[in-house]
Amino acid sequence: MGGYRAPSTGRTVRAVLFDTFGTVVDWRSGIAAAVRDFVGRHALTMEAEEFADAWRSRYQPSMERVRSGHRPFVTLDVLHRENLDVVLASHHIDPSAFPPGELDSLAKAWHFLPPWPDSVAGIGDIRRKFIVGPLSNGNTALLVDMAKAAGLGWDLVLGSDITRAYKPDPDAYRKPAAILGLEPGEVMLVAAHNNDLDAARRAGLATAFVARPTEHGPGQTADLTPSADWDLVAASDLPGPPAAASITGLAGQLT
Repeated sequence: MGGYRAPSTGRTVRAVLFDTFGTVVDWRSGIAAAVRDFVGRHALTMEAEEFADAWRSRYQPSMERVRSGHRPFVTLDVLHRENLDVVLASHHIDPSAFPPGELDSLAKAWHFLPPWPDSVAGIGDIRRKFIVGPLSNGNTALLVDMAKAAGLGWDLVLGSDITRAYKPDPDAYRKPAAILGLEPGEVMLVAAHNNDLDAARRAGLATAFVARPTEHGPGQTADLTPSADWDLVAASDLPGPPAAASITGLAGQLT
């Protein structure tokens, strides 16, 4: 198992764990599709991609209240549901106007996001030699549903409800390694976000960057290129812009 020695840690990598939202799955397209269906059924006037972006914009602020100790730990499912009410209200839509369960179902769209075209095959390739799983702010139930729906062949699923920590808290990176009986340097985080990789490196993990230049839509300006000398930068074997990269390309580099 394993065999790749990470330059930054000097350790042989045994587990390759993945950020999920944006790195493995296309959250924006998936949430926009769910919002578009909701809007159509309720005859609302709302731009689906804009609403998806607004909903996602509440992600970090809501987790920061947990990280800072201003509220006890709650799952990402709870935060997504609360944030949905906030975003609806910001669009002058009363959340209480909908039948019971309607908004709960919409919030659960975060469980069923489409994978990027290379994710399933790339993770399968890496799994032949390494332990693979998510290292995500998602809770276990969300990540299990996502894996089943998208066909992600994880070896294990450790949600943030197990680590009780949200990235970039160091515990979010170190606890999965400890649960696996590994040193942090024996774990590599794969992510499309430079700030995630920076926090992982500071926590002692090896790092790999996969560019997702359309995660935030066609006008994306951030995370198009690596911002540091990460251990690996995924090569591209996909058609598309020069910045496009793939997990299948990364698999070929983990030798």
